[in-house]
Amino acid sequence: MSWGTELWDQFDNLEKHTQWGIDILEKYIKFVKERTEIELSYAKQLRNLAKKYQPKKNSKEEEEYRYTACKAFLSTLNEMNDYAGQHEVISENMTSNITVELARYVQELKQERKSYFHDGRKAQQHIEICWKQLESSKRRFERDCKEADRAQQYFEKMDADINVTKADVEKARQQAQVRHQMAEDSKADYSSVLQKFNHEQHEYYYTHIPSIFQKIQEMEERRIVRIGESMKTYAEVDRQVIPIIGKCLDEIVKAAESIDQKNDSQLVIEAYKSGFEPPGDIEFEDYTQPMKRTVSDNSLSNSRGEGKPELKFGGKSKGKLWPFIKKNKLSLKLGATPEDFSNLPPEQRRKKLQQKVDELNKEIQKEMDQRDAITKMKDVYLKNPQMGDPASLDHKLTEVSQNIEKLRLETQKFEAWLAEVEGRLPARSEQARRQSGMFDAQNPATVNSCAQDRESSPDGSYTEEQSQEGEGKVLATDFDDEFDEEEPLPAIGTCKALYTFEGQNEGTISVVEGETLYVIEEDKGDGWTRIRRNEDEEGYVPTSYVEVYLDKNAKGAKTYI
Repeated sequence: MSWGTELWDQFDNLEKHTQWGIDILEKYIKFVKERTEIELSYAKQLRNLAKKYQPKKNSKEEEEYRYTACKAFLSTLNEMNDYAGQHEVISENMTSNITVELARYVQELKQERKSYFHDGRKAQQHIEICWKQLESSKRRFERDCKEADRAQQYFEKMDADINVTKADVEKARQQAQVRHQMAEDSKADYSSVLQKFNHEQHEYYYTHIPSIFQKIQEMEERRIVRIGESMKTYAEVDRQVIPIIGKCLDEIVKAAESIDQKNDSQLVIEAYKSGFEPPGDIEFEDYTQPMKRTVSDNSLSNSRGEGKPELKFGGKSKGKLWPFIKKNKLSLKLGATPEDFSNLPPEQRRKKLQQKVDELNKEIQKEMDQRDAITKMKDVYLKNPQMGDPASLDHKLTEVSQNIEKLRLETQKFEAWLAEVEGRLPARSEQARRQSGMFDAQNPATVNSCAQDRESSPDGSYTEEQSQEGEGKVLATDFDDEFDEEEPLPAIGTCKALYTFEGQNEGTISVVEGETLYVIEEDKGDGWTRIRRNEDEEGYVPTSYVEVYLDKNAKGAKTYI
């Protein structure tokens, strides 16, 4: 099967077919190129997606990734980055192994095809010239033969005519002989040209054209093989990344299997456990007796155990159960946190103190390492004075030692508070109180006032046990007096919740979007408004979360926040 023998007369069709083959190859190159662009775009979108859901540093989201479910999600995001990387590898390999190689091959193929068809056209032009020469020689031979016949007939006519002179007959005879000789010469030339043409034609159809067409056939078959190899490479590029993609998916499954619901539940306990005990039963208060009414078990002055008062709160009750809410509202809003974290429940306070102690210990270790390094450098300077002046390091060494001492004192202070919370000490020692800046020997009432503020803080604070029973009784009596004397504030208007607000701190109240409540205290410029839902529920909400409608008799008219 050869194009040279089977398609000897299909020069134009072969030219069209080979051009079509090149067009198919270029179309495939374009297809692969667009595939690489899709892979790059997909990889970019995957990376952007993973980046979008990555936890932001130093944010609340970062703390949420303590939970195993969130860790698994973070692992999934990381694996998606690797997954995207494999699609980038697909794009790179297809570009280098297919697109670039085929583009170079197409250019070579075009040059080769151009060369073969140039040779074919050249052979066609040569055989056409030979054919024209043959036709010209044939026409000349035919013309000379006709002229010779006419000259012979004229001679025979003159020879038969008795009226013609002998000279005219001789002239006609000579003219016929000349024409016959010319015809013989044309015949010989025509025969020679014909032989030559037949030889050239045989060479053209049996040597030149078969050779050229065979080369074109081989070129076309190489093109077909090359596009087949490129298709195999196309599949292999995908196949090479399948194990790595499978590994990424296996890691995602592994991360999902590592989710531990029990561990997450324990983390919730550690995060929100207050350390308070549930409130006790409320005793019956008999007002028919003229004696002083009995204090209930869950009142603030109730003594538990061995005469030690513990102040417990039974969740959200009336707003007037917080007699010192006005004192603590400013610190609640401004986010002020005592140094000893006394505003937190016991368990949360213990965690914060432990975290602070660990941070201080790390800083101490860092300073000690720096001190050791400076000491070693000083020893080197002492042994080799040419390297530096040892005295130049004394100031730095003294500064580091002072920092270590400060950090140790700070650590001791927080360790004392931590020991108190963990129950290793019965109460806060005087030394710890002095270190915290909250002990005043000349005015012990100040200490009691601070403790009292902490006990009644609306942001989830807890009660510290008093070291003396007498102080606890005085505190309880004062609390009950203020409890009895405080009257509910009258409503000065209404408000509508514009957004949902979850009041997580004590002293605040949760509201739902669209809910209507009573306003009992305007915003004093600190961004908080005091509202009431009913007689038992009241608290503060951000002023920007509500639309306030004040009564006409109150200060101001209808206000939009």
